[in-house]
Parts: sequence; C-alpha cells; structure tokens
Amino acid sequence: MTPRYHINVFWSSEDDCWIADVPDLRYCSAHGTTPDEAVVEAQVAINLYLESLAAHGDPIPEPRYRPAIYAARAAA
Repeated sequence: MTPRYHINVFWSSEDDCWIADVPDLRYCSAHGTTPDEAVVEAQVAINLYLESLAAHGDPIPEPRYRPAIYAARAAA
C-alpha cells in the first residue's frame, strides 16, 4: 500500500500558478493552473519519488506531517 502523504496547496504569485508541496518528501512538489490540477500532479510526483527511492534501495519515509489544526487538536 502506498503511504498517504499530506499535500499543501497554495497560490504562488511569483510563479502565477498553484503549487502543491509534499512536506514529508523533501523537494517533492508540483504545480497546476487549478488547485485540483496541482494535487493530481503532486500525486504523480509522489509516485515517481517513491519509485526512485525504491530503485536506489533507499527507505520510504513514513508520513509524519500534520497541519497545525491537527497538532492543536492533539494537544487539547
């Protein structure tokens, strides 16, 4: 089963597009003209990233990132 990683999506005025960033996978991100497109492209990037790790015998990182809203709930 493929791990489920959090994806942050935000608008970049500098790049003039939506960015989808995967905090648990260093340098793994994608972009799109809509938030949905950016997420789809990020999912492709995640799969390729994990394939590359596996091909090189590197460990697959466990999903750890939690947005601040979840951290606040866990502390309550």
